[in-house]
Amino acid sequence: MNIQSAINRELFIPRDENLLVTIEVRRRRTRRKGLYFLKAGRKKDYLTFLCLSVTNSRPAQVLITKVKRYRGSRQLSKRSQWSVKQLRQVNGINPNKDSPEFDLVFDHTSDQWEASSAAEKCMFVQVLYHACQNYWEATLGQNNPVSPGDQKIPGAPENKKSHGAPQQTDFVNCQPKLMGDACSVNMVIYRCKIFLNRMKNSMISNKGQFRGEGPAVKTSKSSPSPPVVSKMGNVMRRASQVLSERGERLMKVDDKNNQLFRGAKSEAAQKLALKQI
Repeated sequence: MNIQSAINRELFIPRDENLLVTIEVRRRRTRRKGLYFLKAGRKKDYLTFLCLSVTNSRPAQVLITKVKRYRGSRQLSKRSQWSVKQLRQVNGINPNKDSPEFDLVFDHTSDQWEASSAAEKCMFVQVLYHACQNYWEATLGQNNPVSPGDQKIPGAPENKKSHGAPQQTDFVNCQPKLMGDACSVNMVIYRCKIFLNRMKNSMISNKGQFRGEGPAVKTSKSSPSPPVVSKMGNVMRRASQVLSERGERLMKVDDKNNQLFRGAKSEAAQKLALKQI
């Protein structure tokens, strides 16, 4: 069972929440006067995960939860939880390329995070963006229902009312592809990259144990030998290259489809204009 399934089963299903995405993160080091520093504290002996979930009750609430698991233990615990209503800004840091860094700014706090990979960060931001869009659209629809008497009459003066609309979440320095409509292809690519990255990290840790860089491990028949690990690494590199090439082809096909759609739409508009003449 992967970590997302375990978190969902232990923490979110009992609370009647639907877990959308989970990523592993760590505090990002900030830089001042040419020096990197972290807040003083005890040695990190736990893993931190950011989880995005939605309640099954109505009206639905979108929640961001920080979950921790101590190393050597399977026990999971919730540390902090915020509603999207409290989320003021999502900062993608670099809008020009994939990067693991991002910031979350809430009403009374802000966090600087670094995901375990750029693919995990991109997937989290993409899912978060669409969840926020759906939440705010539903919230505004409930606060300002449109009735037949409220329909605008041509030529009538506008009646401007201050409804006190809540401040929506701003997404800054985020790549346009993370906030577009055609996101299914990107999601598949990100999930494949995350899987390959986790496999790569697992093989690196195993290789470090064989070289004596990690804790001593008793050799057994089931443990892979260094040549096997090296062969697996070559296979993973080839698979990663094939995935990257396939992703590029999918993006080219998507761009070509968009061009054909725009061309067909323009041609239809020209034919309609000729008929009217």
